[in-house]
Amino acid sequence: VPITAPALPKEDLPSQPRLGELTASHVTPDSIQLEWSVPKGTFDSFAVQYRDAQGQLQVLPVDGGSRAVTVPGLSPSHRYKFNLYGMWGRKRVGPISTDAVTGEGCCMPCPCPLHTVVLEKKEQPPSEPRLGDLTASHVTPDSVQLEWSIPEGTFDSFMVQYRDAQGQPQMLPVDGDSRTVTVPGLSPSRRYKFNLYGMWGRKRVGPISTDAVTGEGCCLLHLHPLVSPGFGSPKKKPPSEPRLGELTASHITPSSVQLEWSIPEGTFDSFTVQYKDVQGLPQLLPVDGDSRTVTVP
Repeated sequence: VPITAPALPKEDLPSQPRLGELTASHVTPDSIQLEWSVPKGTFDSFAVQYRDAQGQLQVLPVDGGSRAVTVPGLSPSHRYKFNLYGMWGRKRVGPISTDAVTGEGCCMPCPCPLHTVVLEKKEQPPSEPRLGDLTASHVTPDSVQLEWSIPEGTFDSFMVQYRDAQGQPQMLPVDGDSRTVTVPGLSPSRRYKFNLYGMWGRKRVGPISTDAVTGEGCCLLHLHPLVSPGFGSPKKKPPSEPRLGELTASHITPSSVQLEWSIPEGTFDSFTVQYKDVQGLPQLLPVDGDSRTVTVP
């Protein structure tokens, strides 16, 4: 009994942080600065979600110590709705939302020269890193390896965006030291367009893009003769590749569902839960690789 009593606060999470208000300021024809408050606690990170002028879902990750971010690459005279989520351990809190309309394109020359110089120093530091070329290689029926160059500077992290065979947006986070990543789970004989963004502080640089067509599904059969002798097969399909088990839902409340899953073999670097909210918008919930459960709030 003395041991279980202190464990109750961990279940109830009385220290869960809380999001305050989200406001838009410093509006230009191609960018909007967002600011928010956190009246209670601290978050590990934040994620800003919005749709671009073409209706494509965009996600801008922000570190947990920030209370403001500039969303770049917007279109003039366009209304945007921004949703801000707070990431706290395995939970996603929010969203809080705000609407803003970008300025007209003709308004670009209006700020006085002094303001223009100050903004250029803040928004475009001379040491800003630069993305080079993105290329696709090692194409198989269900995966594509991407490689890229950074001719100047360093990035904190990267984000690969593409659409799967069902047309759903997918995002693959990559650490800042990497220059290559393999995109798994693709469909055979299908053309994919990959966009790579570089994350640098609160800014998102890019994208750089490339197209690739996955191999034909029938080519998988040609690998079997090589697999049976066990010679050279680890290069194509390593025996230690991890495997997903079953996914179950439990602890269902009116506003949340707890998901649990098993990994019968190997380990994963991370997981991503995908679902559609009541408005039919796709949502993504990242989960660390050691977890086997998450609550979708």
